[in-house]
Amino acid sequence: MTDNANDGRSLALRDASLAFGDVTVLDGASVDLRTGAFTAVVGPNGSGKTTLLELLAGLRPLDAGTVTRPAASGRLVAYLPQTPGFRSGFSACETLEFYADLVDGDTDPDSLLAEVGLADAAQRGVDELSGGMIRLLGIAVALVGDPPVVVLDEPTSGLDPDVADHIFDVVEGLAGDGRLVVTASHDLAAIEARADRALFLSNGEFVLDGAPEQILETTGAESLRAAFAATARAEAGAVARPGGGR
Repeated sequence: MTDNANDGRSLALRDASLAFGDVTVLDGASVDLRTGAFTAVVGPNGSGKTTLLELLAGLRPLDAGTVTRPAASGRLVAYLPQTPGFRSGFSACETLEFYADLVDGDTDPDSLLAEVGLADAAQRGVDELSGGMIRLLGIAVALVGDPPVVVLDEPTSGLDPDVADHIFDVVEGLAGDGRLVVTASHDLAAIEARADRALFLSNGEFVLDGAPEQILETTGAESLRAAFAATARAEAGAVARPGGGR
């Protein structure tokens, strides 16, 4: 079930459940995500991070529970997949103009390209852009229509550290402008340093949730990597314990 009449919160899950056959992605999970914050979703491979982001963006239905999105006019939620693809033969600026015509004819492509650091690449063909530039162009496309919620799936995966740092700079800037930004990421060092909030998804539940410094204080770990690794081991032991379940 979906409810788009949200007063006060940007995005909320309530008692959300979703499964694919025997694989449980969400098991009665609830969470509130608010504006002006960069929230990172982390978890083991196969834990359902991408599926969760697609659900938040309205691309998948729940089996049970509700997802509540902002009460706002225009485009509510933007979603960028891990490997965005754009039409060959278009320049970066033409690509933005194409999407602006579909969503919001008043969008200024040059302004969006400047916001993500691609002003100097406006006239370059998309086939000439590096992998990092394609991700940045994808973020610019996601911002067409000025959505209050931006959902990014692994925006720095496979990129050089300098490019990944720049993308995280952009993500922090979007949150600083008042948007709610949700990403999935395996870059735990960057999440520890930059995210306002981290959600650790495991076995269908958010087993750790809080600001990185709060998670470190609660778990007594020296880093998010250590905190999540210890939690993952504990979760695996609980699932495997004979007769114990979870």
